[in-house]
This record gives sequence, structure tokens and C-alpha cells, in this order.
Amino acid sequence: MTYLMSLFLVGLVLGLVAVASNPSPYFAALGLVVVAGIGCAVLVGHGGPFLSLVLFLIYLGGMLVVFAYSAALAAEPYPESWGNRSVAAYMVMYLVGVGLASGLFYGGWYESSWVPADELGLLSVVRGDIGGVALMYSFGGGMLVISAWVLLLTLFVVLELTRGLNRGALRAV
Repeated sequence: MTYLMSLFLVGLVLGLVAVASNPSPYFAALGLVVVAGIGCAVLVGHGGPFLSLVLFLIYLGGMLVVFAYSAALAAEPYPESWGNRSVAAYMVMYLVGVGLASGLFYGGWYESSWVPADELGLLSVVRGDIGGVALMYSFGGGMLVISAWVLLLTLFVVLELTRGLNRGALRAV
């Protein structure tokens, strides 16, 4: 289990580096899908399968549709891929930075600290992540409404930024 979690975490870091280093929205969308899948796999490994499923469905159902729509508006004839020199230079720079930061904080991490939440209570009837969902809807209702409002505002901001100079029927002649 430790080797699998280590593989997932390395994949998560590589996916985040791929998203951060690529200026093209097409390849960044692919990197975001990979990062979301691997992040949900890390959550499953730590004992939160229901939370992982909800996050993955919300991400792919909502945010990826908005990102695909904004990427379609910002179409590039020749997008830069991960094989270009500038993107590869950014990837190497980010990986060196992650390597230096992990070398700096390496002494405090041990394999025995990766214990899933469900292994602590062997005879429990209710899982920990299901109780968290109930608390989110009971005490976190206001935060849920604020989050929905922020996502709607983000949609309008992204669409305004990617629209550019093409105003459609509302432009001045």
C-alpha cells in the first residue's frame, strides 16, 4: 500500500507540474483530468471513497465543462505541447524546485504515518466521510451557497477574459 500511495503522489506532482508549465489550454485540460483522477485515488487510499467519488463527479461535471468552453473560445492554431523547448524548460525548473523543497522537508515524513482513517476503528458502523457529508449539509449550508456563487462568478470572469476583442453584435462599428 505504501508503494502504491508513493506512486500516486509522484503522479500527482508530475501532473501538477504538467499543468503549471503548459501555456496551452488543451494540454492543461488533459493534465487537470489526470491530476483530478490521481488526487481522488490518493483520497481513496486514505479512507475517503465517498468524498473521492463526489469530488471527481463534481469536477468532471462542472468545472471541466467550463474549462472546455473557455478553451474553445481561446483557440490557438498551433498550441504548444509538452515537447517544446520552453515548456520543457519550465517543467525541469518546476521539478528541480519540487525536488529541493522535498529535500528540505524530507526528515519529518515517515511511511507509518500513512494510516487510512478506517483502520483506526475496526468495528465502526458509520464511515468517517459519510458523517462529514451530513455535517456539510447541516452546518455548512451557508458555505455551500457561497461556494456556488463563487463558481458562478468564476464562470463569468473566465468567459470575459477569454472573449477578447470579439464583441459580437454589441461591438462599436
